[in-house]
Amino acid sequence: MTEPTPRLDWSTPLPAVIACGIGGLGLLAATVLATDAAGRLLIGVAALGLLFLFVLGLRQRPRLAVEPGDPPRIVVRGLTGAQRYTPDRIVRTRVVSYRRLGRRMPMLEMDIAEPGGDERLLIFGRWDLGTHPEDVLDVLRAYLPR
Repeated sequence: MTEPTPRLDWSTPLPAVIACGIGGLGLLAATVLATDAAGRLLIGVAALGLLFLFVLGLRQRPRLAVEPGDPPRIVVRGLTGAQRYTPDRIVRTRVVSYRRLGRRMPMLEMDIAEPGGDERLLIFGRWDLGTHPEDVLDVLRAYLPR
């Protein structure tokens, strides 16, 4: 029996992204039906926020990926497109817990060396990855020999 191939890409779960789109459309309909101006404004802003999350969630799928090869590359997708990083540009990768809403939430942090000597900090939460950041870190450590 062979070992299953580890997952090499992570993104927000598709049902969650679709729920944002459906919720945004529902709130847009509620905006039209609202009778007072203040309510219409607030519901409209909420609808636009959910629709923005829907488009963003679709645009940056998969959010983080590993392209195997020699050397492997880490691909990070954002609103403006994909950025590829080789292992020599990744300074540090770790999971750090931050306090959010009274709980400690694990976040995957990646320090990236930019040309010119600057560093860039990328932070991914469970919403971005669709799984626990520790699981992603284990796979990344297999591909990033540091």
